[in-house]
Amino acid sequence: MNADAVARGGRFRVRRAATGSATETAAKAGLAARGVIYLLVGVLALQIAFGEGHRQADRSGALEEIAAQPFGATLLWILGAGLVGMALWRLSEAVFGAVGENGRSWRKRLMSAARCVFYAFVAYSVLSFAAGSGGGKSSDKQSRDVTARVLEMPGGQWIVGAGGVGIVCAGVWIAVRAVMRKYHKHMKLGEMSRTTRRVVDISGVGGGATRGVVFAVAGVFAVRAAVAYEPDKAKGLDDTLRSFAETPVGPWLLACVAAGLVLFGVFSFAMARWRRV
Repeated sequence: MNADAVARGGRFRVRRAATGSATETAAKAGLAARGVIYLLVGVLALQIAFGEGHRQADRSGALEEIAAQPFGATLLWILGAGLVGMALWRLSEAVFGAVGENGRSWRKRLMSAARCVFYAFVAYSVLSFAAGSGGGKSSDKQSRDVTARVLEMPGGQWIVGAGGVGIVCAGVWIAVRAVMRKYHKHMKLGEMSRTTRRVVDISGVGGGATRGVVFAVAGVFAVRAAVAYEPDKAKGLDDTLRSFAETPVGPWLLACVAAGLVLFGVFSFAMARWRRV
C-alpha cells in the first residue's frame, strides 16, 4: 500500500469520526428536547387532572409554559435547535442507515425518513413560536382543521379513517415494543448501574406504554370523525388527554396517564445519555 492510499484512508477515518460525533451530538440534543416537551406536557396534564391547569396539555401549552419563564425566549430557541438536531439525526439514518441489526434495511430507512419529517415539523413549530410567528396553535385545532380539509377531498372519509387506523396501529406498536423492552438493543446497558437500569426500565416501559396508549386513543377519535363525517370528533393531544378524565375512573385515570408522560420525558433524558448512535 503506497503513501497516498494510507493518507486517503486516514482522511476518511477522520471524516467518519467527525460525522459520527456530529450525529451523536444532534441525537443527544434532540432526545433531550423531546424529554423536555413530554415532561412539561405530563406536568400540565397532572394540573388539569387536579383542576389546576390553565394551559393546553400539548406542545403549544408546553411552549407557553417555557416562554413564561425567565429567559424563556432563549430556552425556546435552544429547544428548537435540539429538535432540528433530532430531525438531522433521523435524516442521517435514512440516508446512511442506523446502527444495529438491519440498520440499513429499506424498512428502517423509511421509518427514519418518516421520523425526520415529523421532527422537522415539530422543530419548525417550536422555532416559529420562538420567533413569534404563531407556531403555538393548539393540537386540538390543528387536528380539527386538518381533518376538515381532508374530509372535503374526494375519498376524504377513507383517507381520514385509514390515517386513524394507522395511528392506532402505531400506538399499539409503540406500547408493545416498550413493554417488551425493545429499547434495550439501542442502549449502552453495560455503562449503567443496577439502580440506573431499574429506573430506565420503569420509565421506558411505563412511559413508552403510556405514549402508545395516547397515540392509539387519538387514532380512535380520528376513525370516529371519519365514520361520522364530523371533523370536531377528531382530537389533538390536549382533548385526547382530557377524554381520560371523562371515563368512570375520572381524573385519576388522567393523572396516571400524565404520570406516564412524565416518565417518558425521563426516559428520553436517559436515551440522550445512553443511546447508541
